[in-house]
Amino acid sequence: MTLSNLPPLVTVFGGSGFIGRHVVRALAKRGYRIRVAVRRPDLAGFLQPLGNLGQISIVQANVRYRNSIDRAVEGAQHVVNCVGILAESGRNTFDAVQEFGAKAIAEAARGAGASLTHISSLSADANSPSAYARTKARAEAAILSIKPDAIILRPSIVFGPEDEFFNKFADMSRTAPFLPLIGGGKTKFQPVYVQDIAETVARSVDGKLKAGTTYELGGPEVLSFRECLETTLAVINRKKSFVSIPFGLASLIGSVASLVPLIKPPITADQVTLLKSDNVVSKQAEAEGRTLKGIGLLPTLLVSVLPSYLVRYRPQGQFTGSGKAA
Repeated sequence: MTLSNLPPLVTVFGGSGFIGRHVVRALAKRGYRIRVAVRRPDLAGFLQPLGNLGQISIVQANVRYRNSIDRAVEGAQHVVNCVGILAESGRNTFDAVQEFGAKAIAEAARGAGASLTHISSLSADANSPSAYARTKARAEAAILSIKPDAIILRPSIVFGPEDEFFNKFADMSRTAPFLPLIGGGKTKFQPVYVQDIAETVARSVDGKLKAGTTYELGGPEVLSFRECLETTLAVINRKKSFVSIPFGLASLIGSVASLVPLIKPPITADQVTLLKSDNVVSKQAEAEGRTLKGIGLLPTLLVSVLPSYLVRYRPQGQFTGSGKAA
């Protein structure tokens, strides 16, 4: 096979992360050649079996260092940026990773003549008091100024086997005397399945989405924070009481917890700030068809997937309530 006959090459930044690994799988199933750009290639070997022999290559890249980005993008026809952080750690700040990194990836994609898909967040807001939300919004603006034809995807809270929301609270329910409702648990989410996001990315690489468009990705139902926890408890067959924690107190707890070295805080002050705003698809996006349904994709129900990976948090695991002896 000559070079010109090879399948298109797609570079995926953050391909070993929660969303990234599903993006790699969706692209591999379509036959693309995939170059996965990650900080620690030695920890990304689990991606290799997702494709055929030689289909997936793993390279070292750090979005804080432009030279590594250029090397990872060289020769690619499409670039996907899945890099994002929920909390700052050391040099991996929101500014460095979510703004500078995204801008550098867009510049590298433009230089290589590659198209670009960027995964942002429904929280993105240039005027938000949250640093996470502000950097997400500034990244979007920078990307579109560099690559006006870039496709931006804004998912709501994402669920799937490796998620950090439903897994976290299911695990917490095994030992904690109660589950916390930050701000009374009234914040609204539109949980979206990680594989639906991956399929949307793959369609953007296929050229089936409109260039220069921002899509808002949410699931088929809007749930409050409390309803998300109630659904989790129902799936894992556990009963826990809820305790409402005011935003101010939760923010203080997050600030103090973030000061403890070598321990990942259960929540940060910035995440508490994010919880003050709903995280749902806008009416405008729905009207303009910039949603999963708008691109012809039926969103996956939360309860149809949660049991498949939360079963391990049940009192007796998969045997809970089955009536069968282990």
